[in-house]
Amino acid sequence: MALKQVLEIYDLLDDATVDGTRVASLLRERGLSDVDVQTIRGEKGKTDSIKVHIPGSAGRKRRGSHPTLGVIGRLGGVGARPERIGLVSDADGAVTALSVALKLADMKKRGDHLPGDVIVSTHVCPNAPTQPHEPVPFMGSPVDMKTLNAHEVDPAMEAILSIDTTKGNRIINQRGFAISPTVKEGYILRVSEDLLSLMEITSGRSPLVFAITMQDITPYGNGIFHLNSILQPCTATRAPVVGMAITTETAVPGCATGASHESDIAEAVRFTIEAAKGFGSGKCRFYDENEFDRIVHLYGPMNHLQTLGGGKT
Repeated sequence: MALKQVLEIYDLLDDATVDGTRVASLLRERGLSDVDVQTIRGEKGKTDSIKVHIPGSAGRKRRGSHPTLGVIGRLGGVGARPERIGLVSDADGAVTALSVALKLADMKKRGDHLPGDVIVSTHVCPNAPTQPHEPVPFMGSPVDMKTLNAHEVDPAMEAILSIDTTKGNRIINQRGFAISPTVKEGYILRVSEDLLSLMEITSGRSPLVFAITMQDITPYGNGIFHLNSILQPCTATRAPVVGMAITTETAVPGCATGASHESDIAEAVRFTIEAAKGFGSGKCRFYDENEFDRIVHLYGPMNHLQTLGGGKT
């Protein structure tokens, strides 16, 4: 179970003065020594980037052969003060990712070590701006997406689960969490069968998959509509990326408070932990490498969709 860790992280982040240093202190107290915090500044304020490297028993950090999973908590900010009081719905991505790190720390203390490394990254800003969006308002970010990707997408990540609150839409109409098709180097690939199986096991329900478009896998800043930022990491890596959306039945603004559901987040954490176990041991594939090579051979590379277009990067 992961509800205990979710409640701890939720309570820590639900604070007008929270910062990355306080989050890092909790993780270090629980046994994670490789925690990096950097304050990054933008035109609309600042935020603390947090990256946690959790070594596996036979992972790359120890010169082992087992692959590294990246877990990215995507969001604009955990709070929208002074406009809104309290933790906003948009914080779910950070809560989920940091709860994964805390749960893995507790597992290691009890003797359960994953085979592969896990890198968890997100950022903490209790006073991020809001922005207009249809059908409901979104959270903005104090720094631009290219800067966030530079801090959150690590070259050592060999596959990425990008977790984001995805409630401000009419695309996904069930409460819980859903995954996207795998995205790699500008291609939208088939949904991972292994991840679908893990969803069935951890949720006890039929798996949920949300629709994405070509627009969603292009970088922010090109003037094109995006569902949200959930797939922005795919613009900054060659690794396969799967979006994991925390969802609701109704359209909920990202800047709404009192809108997070701890049980849904805990379910997403358990799924992520199981995906990390499976990926690190070679039993959970995000995509079929032979099929990807075949599609590139037939239709050519699509890396230009990872750029702003027109020759811009």
